[in-house]
Amino acid sequence: MDRDREQEGNAAETMRAAVVTGPGRIEVRAVPLPRPGPGQVRVKLEGCGVCASNLTPWEGPDWMTFPTEPGALGHEGWGVIDALGEGVGGLSVGDRVAALSYRAYAEYDLAEADAVVPLPPALADQPFPGEPLGCAMNIFQRSDIQAGQTVAIIGIGFLGALLTRLASDAGARVIAISRRACSLDVARSMGAAETIVLDDHHGIIARVKDLTGGAFCDRVIEAVGKQWPLDLAAELTRERGRLIVAGYHQDGPRQVNMWLWNWRGIDVINAHERDPKAYIHGIRVAVAAVAAGRLDPGALYTHRYPLDRLDEALNDTRDRPDGFLKALVTL
Repeated sequence: MDRDREQEGNAAETMRAAVVTGPGRIEVRAVPLPRPGPGQVRVKLEGCGVCASNLTPWEGPDWMTFPTEPGALGHEGWGVIDALGEGVGGLSVGDRVAALSYRAYAEYDLAEADAVVPLPPALADQPFPGEPLGCAMNIFQRSDIQAGQTVAIIGIGFLGALLTRLASDAGARVIAISRRACSLDVARSMGAAETIVLDDHHGIIARVKDLTGGAFCDRVIEAVGKQWPLDLAAELTRERGRLIVAGYHQDGPRQVNMWLWNWRGIDVINAHERDPKAYIHGIRVAVAAVAAGRLDPGALYTHRYPLDRLDEALNDTRDRPDGFLKALVTL
């Protein structure tokens, strides 16, 4: 029996999806409704977060091919399962889920059944971009932050703000370093003990040295994805401390001060996961934390856009107007 067709009922045969037609340009097109294959589910999307990793493809580098697949670049979707492929068990039509899928700038997307995480009733009507929330939980786990440690977080966007809350709740003293005054205000609201403007390399080093009695920080999380913050992160890491690379460095090679890394004997952790199972584990941990009230990301979703304004959402993610932390595209 074709479970997909049986459970679709009279669903429409087309959907709206964003297509990136060239650098900085989108069109919203009517395209065929995708049908789940064996082991897949189809999710009627409620929304999708906008990720900074979208920005390089959005600029149109030489390796980018246009037009994109419908919905492409969107990978932070959530919504309701509306069709099941053959062989799917443990999930039902009507389940609300966070999905690890890759064409979620659209009204519907397909995901493998083991790449969706059910959302409990406690999260009803709340947006839940699972991938970045799970990413924050995985980075926090990889950082091994303990009570009594001093932790510097460089870059207070959505990810840095979540990590500030997680680290401060773990009993660490958090020093938040960011370019924008509004981001530092958010860091304080998320538990940062100290805040420093990201503006002067040597001044920041001197300030952190003073705050730590010359010892520097047990953990430093770089969450910007640029050369200078990576350089600064090493300078702020104490002897035998841990430098955690959480920023997404996608615009070219990096140089490191290997002499400093050697001399201080620091551990360097690349906290980016590529195993889908690790992503899903992080999303499950995030679901539990938000449902239990231990983590509240709601105030960090600062800007919302309909699908036909995806270009504005991407541009604002790049330009970061005052007060901006995280954009959601809602459907």
